[in-house]
Amino acid sequence: MIAGEPDDRHSRRARLGLVLRLAVTLGILWLIFRNIDFSGVLAVMKSAHWPGLALALLMQLLSTWLAGFRWYLVMRELGFGHSSGFYVRSYFKGTFFNQGLPTSIGGDAMRVLDVAGNGFRKRDAFKGVFIDRILGLLGLLLLNLMANALLPDLLPRGVFWIINILVLGGVAGFVALVFLHRLHWFERWRLSAYLLDISRKLHQVLRDGRRVLRQVGLSLAIHAFSILNIYLVGRSVGLDYDIVTFAVIAPPVFLLTLIPVSLAGWGIREGAMIGLFTLLGADKTVVLSMSLLYGIILVIASLPGLWITLQGRLHRHRPTA
Repeated sequence: MIAGEPDDRHSRRARLGLVLRLAVTLGILWLIFRNIDFSGVLAVMKSAHWPGLALALLMQLLSTWLAGFRWYLVMRELGFGHSSGFYVRSYFKGTFFNQGLPTSIGGDAMRVLDVAGNGFRKRDAFKGVFIDRILGLLGLLLLNLMANALLPDLLPRGVFWIINILVLGGVAGFVALVFLHRLHWFERWRLSAYLLDISRKLHQVLRDGRRVLRQVGLSLAIHAFSILNIYLVGRSVGLDYDIVTFAVIAPPVFLLTLIPVSLAGWGIREGAMIGLFTLLGADKTVVLSMSLLYGIILVIASLPGLWITLQGRLHRHRPTA
């Protein structure tokens, strides 16, 4: 076998995946705009309340900063070095690769590389990133459960129960992972042994009540800021719903955008927003305008990651005296 061939094959697969996700994104957006007048969407976006959009951007920046700080706490419990600033900067950089520069290299991969670049193994860094991810997912699920409890009659009963069963299943899966490390007989298989190690590390992060409350509280706050972001965007274009309604609708949309079939969730997010908000009688044009503006705010909020990335490259290439 020619040296470097496996890397070339991996690179080709990554490029093919990127092309496929671009095709899916463009295809979904084309289907959406077939039924919604683009000029009407532009008119709504131009008439949006810009101070509200600026405040929404601030909410997203706060959400990303808190997420970086939560990751720092996770990595600190796992014995990794560096200050909180390192992890916050790395998180912003990862967000930029996810939102502002959708490529075959994802934001989580960039975070792993940042940590591994300081003398740690990639597999260990990946476990820290994975644990951070599932803690974030737990916060989103719990927030959605609380919102559904406050407005149980907002969505049709079938939709309500489907969402809640999936959410409860996710929470149950998280709890199972926390205690999975006690099943020592799982060590006999490679995959299950890997999951056991993640479970042990997750238990290490959540080893007492104070740490559980801190991590869960941070995860809830992070997603609360994200929902405030989209709530402010919605109000800026005239969607007259309260914050709890957005807390019911937004989490399932966020979860769908995690499925890696489109670029940064574009298309999937717009279709899901339209599908759920029209169940409440909202205007499709206004909902689509909100979703597009929200996506633009996500891109703008990721730009500090561009500055951090460029700073890192400048430092690496700075000539020595």
